[in-house]
Amino acid sequence: MSKPIEDYGFIGNAVSGALVARDGSLDWLCLPRFDSPACFAALLGDRENGHWQIAPSVPVHAVSRRYLPDTAVLETTFETTAGAVTLVDFMPFTGDEHYVDLVRIVRGDRGRVPMHMQLVLRFDYGRIVPWVRRQRYGISAVAGPDALQLRTPVSMLGRGMHTVADFEVAANTCVPFTLAYHPSHRPPRRYKNATARLNDTVERWRAWAGRYTCDRPAPDRWRQALVRSLITLKALTFVPTGGIVAAPTTSLPAQLGGERNWDYRLCWIRDATLTLYALLNSGYRREAKA
Repeated sequence: MSKPIEDYGFIGNAVSGALVARDGSLDWLCLPRFDSPACFAALLGDRENGHWQIAPSVPVHAVSRRYLPDTAVLETTFETTAGAVTLVDFMPFTGDEHYVDLVRIVRGDRGRVPMHMQLVLRFDYGRIVPWVRRQRYGISAVAGPDALQLRTPVSMLGRGMHTVADFEVAANTCVPFTLAYHPSHRPPRRYKNATARLNDTVERWRAWAGRYTCDRPAPDRWRQALVRSLITLKALTFVPTGGIVAAPTTSLPAQLGGERNWDYRLCWIRDATLTLYALLNSGYRREAKA
């Protein structure tokens, strides 16, 4: 892909993580774990290696992004001549590493904006096209041991091995999309309303961020940057073991054509040691001990 790596936003739930571009395209996601084969791998190849884009279908003249304060919930706002919409991306926390979800909510801010969704599911880094079926809640996709459900009220169509949808979002309304992973030999779970899950996720992140302490308090102007860094470290933690991955990506060379393209979805001793100091110095002893 030709997108700068710094243009990606990171979301995660301490089991896996995803990268979302400024154009609303989710280009990297490994399920159900950080080190699982990717089902969206456009970051390494092209769009046919898997991506999930939700964006206005009319020209966009401005894009702004932010994380909700003290959370790993990402907001991308598109300004168009028809109005403005915000794409809210997050991964709810899970108590079972075999069931991992990613939620996207399109919120109308102003006017009435036409939207387009394109979903290209490709398991095993783009090698495997899943078997997709229409369901009353949306679609299901199965590829060997892996299964996904896309739950949404939006009507979707299959077109050339892609799943597409066109819809409109008016001011003060929301359209949810929930991508839910489960092992294909186990039944899927029942799910809460997407807005309720957003509220639960925000509450849990803010409760965690509120535990931040420091023996040598930093000036207030630094707190936001420090807490943002700590949230990223927490999101990169694999909760079942306590290990923290060095980064959610693999195979990206430090220089094009170079050999330094290692898999960072592992707990590297050097990186883990630096993370350990950061957690201890910030009052997160439970995470440091894990």
